[in-house]
Amino acid sequence: MAEQPRIGFIGLGIMGKPMARNLMKAGYSLTVHSRSRGPVDELAKEGATKAGSSKEVAQKSDVIVTMLPDSPDSELVILGKDGILEGASKGLTIIDMSSIAPASSIKIAKACEAKGVDFLDAPVSGGEPKAIDGSLAIMVGGKKKVFDRSVPILQKMGASYVLCGDYGAGNTTKLANQIIVAANIEAVGEALVLAKKAGLDPNVVFEAIKGGLAGSNVMNAKAPMMIAGNFKPGFRIKLHQKDLHNALLTGKDLGVSLPVAGLVQQMISSLMTNGKGESDHSAIANFIEDASKTTISGK
Repeated sequence: MAEQPRIGFIGLGIMGKPMARNLMKAGYSLTVHSRSRGPVDELAKEGATKAGSSKEVAQKSDVIVTMLPDSPDSELVILGKDGILEGASKGLTIIDMSSIAPASSIKIAKACEAKGVDFLDAPVSGGEPKAIDGSLAIMVGGKKKVFDRSVPILQKMGASYVLCGDYGAGNTTKLANQIIVAANIEAVGEALVLAKKAGLDPNVVFEAIKGGLAGSNVMNAKAPMMIAGNFKPGFRIKLHQKDLHNALLTGKDLGVSLPVAGLVQQMISSLMTNGKGESDHSAIANFIEDASKTTISGK
């Protein structure tokens, strides 16, 4: 592989587009493909090369980064017709940064190995703001030699990048992350609804507790959104539903009880039924607001 590898990037959504842009800013040559034409055209104006299929991206790349919604999407793009493996040459590296089921990552990795293609599962945490400023937390599963070779690319998108274990370990770590994030958001929502219904100013309560043991990155990011009633998506509820679904399935396979994850998943399912799947996951607080007949942001 050349010192400065040619990079392909597939999946230019809320997260993928700024991640691809950061690689371009770092001087990498990018070939891009996505289901939506808009972001492809946008990055092409900034110097990226368009590709008409995942197969074509593979034919023009040494390393491919994928950022896709769920397991079936990763499997289709990598393993399917006109997919990456159809166009891949031996020695290609695929870094799948999608948040998918660990079992799916292992399936993809085995198919890649059979073709002489290297694979990492490398999901991220941090949402759109950290995708934009290149400070994502990246959790990686795969072989150490592939990880070590990929660090210069990962560090252009993330502030931290940790090899967590073999294939699937990155996505298992991401599921653990998503359980913690979901439980935190739900707890912040409960706390602020309680404070508001008691006649307190949620802003004052937030300022009073954020420096104590209850303080967290989740609270700092999501409490101001709840207080403002601003649920513009940085990470959509429907994607957190998918992550918790994968966590519960993985827990079932491993014989692990995940009661809090299951409870928050029920809340999210109710919000989805009420048409809030496109809202930011901070809108988990809406479930508590609706049940309590009060609004954190209200007068």
